[in-house]
Amino acid sequence: MDWTCFGAHSRSLRDDLRCDVRGSAIRSIAAKMGMSRETLRNWIIQAERDRGQRPGATTSEQARLKELERENRELRTANEILRKASAYFAQAELDRRSKP
Repeated sequence: MDWTCFGAHSRSLRDDLRCDVRGSAIRSIAAKMGMSRETLRNWIIQAERDRGQRPGATTSEQARLKELERENRELRTANEILRKASAYFAQAELDRRSKP
């Protein structure tokens, strides 16, 4: 569409129209695909992030972050187990030393 007919003073009008047209298209396509328009909108936004057209984490970055968070949880759990085991054996050693 040629946006020059709106003139320079109508930038917000152009942006509003783009949103309206895009919103109508998303609503129509989502209905045809049998999904909510919010799901389709989220997919479009994520695709724009993946292409570098929108700021935010890409799909691969999100996957890596999720992987690192899982690994972090596992390491925290392992550290907690080791901390408890260490305290248990330290107490057992003290008990052994205090007995005649």
